[in-house]
Amino acid sequence: MFLKNLHTANKPVQTQLLFVPTESKVISLQIAKGETLKEHVSKIPALLVCVSGNAIFTDEKGSVINLNSGAYVIIEENIKHAIQAIEESDFLLIK
Repeated sequence: MFLKNLHTANKPVQTQLLFVPTESKVISLQIAKGETLKEHVSKIPALLVCVSGNAIFTDEKGSVINLNSGAYVIIEENIKHAIQAIEESDFLLIK
């Protein structure tokens, strides 16, 4: 999913609710080229937004999502997932 695809109306300013956090944390995450954030589980849902770079998100349900600038994924609670950086990548993780 891409942020730009959420705004389809012909308006100069648009908003779209993406995610309602439960713990209200915003975390900056950077993964170096070729490195992997090992498989783990989040106890609460989270929104992962790729700010820059290129990475692959995978989860135990078989999802394989290419994350590059502007792409995001909603991470389900209690589902194992991992992120592999193809190039140095920066993310915002919202919980």
